[in-house]
Amino acid sequence: MSEALAELRGRMGECRRCADHLPLGPRPIFRLEASARLLIIGQAPGTKVHESGIPWNDRSGDRLRLWLGLGRDAFYDASRIAILPAGLCYPGRHPRGGDLPPRPECAPLWHPPVLAALPHLRLILLVGSYAQAIHLGAARRPSLTATVAAWRDYLPRFLVLPHPSWRTTAWEARNSWFTEDLLPEARRLVAAI
Repeated sequence: MSEALAELRGRMGECRRCADHLPLGPRPIFRLEASARLLIIGQAPGTKVHESGIPWNDRSGDRLRLWLGLGRDAFYDASRIAILPAGLCYPGRHPRGGDLPPRPECAPLWHPPVLAALPHLRLILLVGSYAQAIHLGAARRPSLTATVAAWRDYLPRFLVLPHPSWRTTAWEARNSWFTEDLLPEARRLVAAI
């Protein structure tokens, strides 16, 4: 690992920028190695991930690995796959259910230096609407469904996916093109990397 990346990881791990807004306190969760060729950008850790300190170590992660055709060992091989959420820490619970959005301070602070420190990236997976809003900007479609349906338009740099939570089960059933077209291509692209 380069000294610059080691220093960046150290600063990220010690980040307390939004500590006053985090109900469980700061616990930045990410995986970065300069050799990574695939970067997975999701939303923010949930409570299970906050407790374990392992990104995507929950049912959503199980589903994402299934979608990508990856076992746990391959998924957590940081030399090949980097993991960076839109918000590094658990943001808290929304009063109406689900988690709050990622803290808005996080991605602008950490994503640019992380991307600069990963020179071998061949593909960035944008998992969920928060990651897509941050990295696609005006190229994002009016809805998550429209954005994911236009997945070919974002290649070869980005591949867009919905968040793999249980809430996506009904969405997936209504959008058969996701399972029939996008997921086989996602598996092919990930396997090639």
